Amino acid sequence: MVFGFRMQWAIGLVVALFMVGCTAGATDPSESSTTSLAEPAESTELAVTPSIPEGLARLEGKATVELTVNGERILVEVDGTQAPITAGNFVDLVERGVYDGTVFHRVVREPQPFVVQGGDPQSKDPTVPVQQLGTGGFVDPDTQEKRLIPLEITPAGSEQPIYGQTLENSQPALQHTHGAVAMARSQFPDSASSQFYFALADLPFLDGSYAVFGYVTEGLDTVDAIQQGDVVESATVLEGLDNLVTE
Repeated sequence: MVFGFRMQWAIGLVVALFMVGCTAGATDPSESSTTSLAEPAESTELAVTPSIPEGLARLEGKATVELTVNGERILVEVDGTQAPITAGNFVDLVERGVYDGTVFHRVVREPQPFVVQGGDPQSKDPTVPVQQLGTGGFVDPDTQEKRLIPLEITPAGSEQPIYGQTLENSQPALQHTHGAVAMARSQFPDSASSQFYFALADLPFLDGSYAVFGYVTEGLDTVDAIQQGDVVESATVLEGLDNLVTE
């Protein structure tokens, strides 16, 4: 009975939580109605992409990012060795100031600790309705289009990520342990943009479905205390910016 309750709780949270967008009838995959994200992508075969997708920022190595929330600092080690595109996207957005002033719009701790989610640029605007938060992403000022990145997961023991497909039957190198930082997305694998979340507990049922790109190395108690509506006062790249490639 306990196992059944935990599984039902886990699936329910996945369905309810990870939606980068929820606009009915939208054609952009990041703005489509969200269905059960506990379901795998259409293809789960391990067909490794031979090279990193072109035209996206990437991190060749690691970086350290400092977030300030409620006057306290949170240090995140961003891992471009296992998630170069996902890590590069995050570091690039930090460097652009995209996260400064954004709000943590979704916090789930009941019935068990789950995640804290933020990073929607719309949350900087107090006139945006609360119910709309969670539908936005980073719009590149050069192209005036929303930047989307592919789902990127490196299987444990592999030297190369797999793109665009979930890996429920393969253990990833970067896992959802307490303090993991990962990208939120809609039901479409390649729909992540700027929204991210902190894992408030070990969440192995998310492994292989969402892209972890780093871990909290300092300030986990601050993460665990974040409330809905708390603001990212600042986000700064402290180390590793020279590992960022944006060409």
